[in-house]
Amino acid sequence: MPKAPLEGLRVLDVSTILAGPLCCQILGDQGADVIKIEHPRLADGMRGHGPAKDGVPLWWKEISRNKRGLAVDLSTDEGADLLRSLVRRADVLVENFRPGTLERWGLDPRTLHRENPALVLVRVTGFGQKGPYARRAGFGTLAEAMSGFAHLTGPADGPPTLPAFGLADSICGIAAAAATLTALYAREHNGGRGEVIDINLLEPIMAAVGPGPTVYDQLGQVGRRNGNRSHNNAPRNTYRTREGRWVVVSSSAQRIAERLMELVGHPEVVGEEWFRTGAGRAAHADLLDRHVGDWIALRTLPELEEAFAEAGVALAAVYDARDLTRDPHVRETEMLTRVEDDELGSVLMHNTLWRAERAPGGIRFPGRPLGADTDAILGELGMAAEEIETLRERRIIA
Repeated sequence: MPKAPLEGLRVLDVSTILAGPLCCQILGDQGADVIKIEHPRLADGMRGHGPAKDGVPLWWKEISRNKRGLAVDLSTDEGADLLRSLVRRADVLVENFRPGTLERWGLDPRTLHRENPALVLVRVTGFGQKGPYARRAGFGTLAEAMSGFAHLTGPADGPPTLPAFGLADSICGIAAAAATLTALYAREHNGGRGEVIDINLLEPIMAAVGPGPTVYDQLGQVGRRNGNRSHNNAPRNTYRTREGRWVVVSSSAQRIAERLMELVGHPEVVGEEWFRTGAGRAAHADLLDRHVGDWIALRTLPELEEAFAEAGVALAAVYDARDLTRDPHVRETEMLTRVEDDELGSVLMHNTLWRAERAPGGIRFPGRPLGADTDAILGELGMAAEEIETLRERRIIA
């Protein structure tokens, strides 16, 4: 079997909830040896997020896959010493404590780099390590509000709308993985020196929302909610089929928009002056939506998929989780994959985020119980079984 691209890399995951753990999941999927470090009694809150089966948290199985589990109280002197020992053998440490917490425990960046000058320290927070909001509690919901996402999402006459999932955290986690790999690449070109990465939940989702600040700076314009429509083109909306399914249509490209209107039996609008630009079409969205929606409402989803494919127009059904598990493309391309688990048996979960031909990643095992590998990991540090048991009796480890 070919080596995974990050095989030989060791990552210490000292983060909780979502952004940091997702960053480490991505690194683990690509072959890194990830050690998940949790408090012996106050485990990562991700264990309590989402549904569970027979008391086994299902999200945990995915977000903590490919991670060995170590339970240690870092706020104690002995726990901090253990982390420093682990840092000496690590390449990356990801943490998301409030600014000042590691410093309070004697685990500040300068101290960690004395132990290992090559360490890449990734610090994930709500608002960053400095600035007026640095010490505020930071959660994805706040970033979704402050980034402009909620302001732009929802019906024009309705309230700002938040996502039903951890959008800001997930975007930050993916960005943090990219930042980590960038720092590791740079380490190869700067004499092996490590790095301290300051990444927060707000900035990545700000980038995803788009150039709103630039538009305001140059034009004095502020975006507004528009439901499922776009300010930049039309038709673009959700439409209901004859059997009650929902589909979406996108016509960002001019030729696609023309084909769509020809398909639904209204080629006369294509010749209108306003139809020649996305903004012009968006200004006539009521008319275009009526034409498209009326045509779609008379047809079933299979009929629509066939007609749109023949016409070269973009359409997709609105899926729920059940639909994803049944979709032939998702199944054939293995976007979802089955993993064997000691507690649950066969578990379906998202596959690695990308496929590589010569150095593929993979899922070696799902998320593990609290402290499942404590003895093995501390044994790798040279600790005797009696010493490990003493720490366990003192509740420093679990």
